[in-house]
Amino acid sequence: MEPLLDSLGRPLETLRVSITDRCNFRCVYCMPKEVFGRDHVFLERSELLSLEEVARVAGVFAGLGVRTVRITGGEPLVRRNVEHLVELLAAIPRLELALTTNGSLLQEKAEALARAGLDRVTVSLDSLDDASFRALNDVDFPVQRVLDGIDAAAAAGLPVKVNAVVKRGANDESVVALAERFRGTGHVLRFIEYMDVGNTNGWRLDDVVPAEEIVRRVDAVWPLEPLPPARPDETASRWRYRDGAGEIGVIASVTQPFCGGCSRARLSAEGRLYTCLFALRGHDLRAPLRLGRTDEELADEIRSIWRRRTDRYSELRTAETAALPKVEMSYIGG
Repeated sequence: MEPLLDSLGRPLETLRVSITDRCNFRCVYCMPKEVFGRDHVFLERSELLSLEEVARVAGVFAGLGVRTVRITGGEPLVRRNVEHLVELLAAIPRLELALTTNGSLLQEKAEALARAGLDRVTVSLDSLDDASFRALNDVDFPVQRVLDGIDAAAAAGLPVKVNAVVKRGANDESVVALAERFRGTGHVLRFIEYMDVGNTNGWRLDDVVPAEEIVRRVDAVWPLEPLPPARPDETASRWRYRDGAGEIGVIASVTQPFCGGCSRARLSAEGRLYTCLFALRGHDLRAPLRLGRTDEELADEIRSIWRRRTDRYSELRTAETAALPKVEMSYIGG
């Protein structure tokens, strides 16, 4: 199959699918309470793509060359019958199936997700200090229950990655403790630079802890050496512990943008296709889907959108562009 390329020659290889705009956390960098409080209006159930619609769209994307589908949210595990969606997606040939979660419900659902056909899971965990973690999620959720979820996923046979967003003055003192906790466990820890996603998190460049600084902090305690990327569109720079205790990754989309290799499309919970994490507007796929368009007609629409794609926000980021309106991360799953 000839790869589907955008206007800058980047192939379409990964689809991130948000299945809900709801979350049971109110993390300050994603869904702050002052915006997503009790008066916030979330999508009605009828506005969401059904699980069968999600699977159908994913199948169309697979036919265009997508080989990885990542289920996201909001928090995807709050969506009813998410295990059934995993079953539907797992039936699509040659598709790697991943899921990103805050881990709050993972202990209860890990075994069922693995049984349904999930290939791997990524858990967001920004601090091991219970007081700091409760403050970061802003719903007083204890860190131990997330750690229990990680253990449950591993026990179910799911490979686990752990993502930590690092914000200066909020949790940057947790970097070494996180590295220590996951060294030697087989779980890959990835640190993510705090990004200017959406319009509600009050992002400032001064809040960013650069990836180079994060690596220096870990390397000062446990020496590291660089690893080559596992695939051309990999977002994380990989580092291996010299003593053989595993590896970490750093995602430096602010200080070391990687737009040139971005092969990811994003589908929001109500069926809008976004070609960049920092996009303002999406392309409606729900309407043609519910108007009875064939799979080939949907594929033609997606081809047209992707071929026109010019996005490279992170390479162009300035103080001015950071203040421009953008879709919220909680809406398209990061």
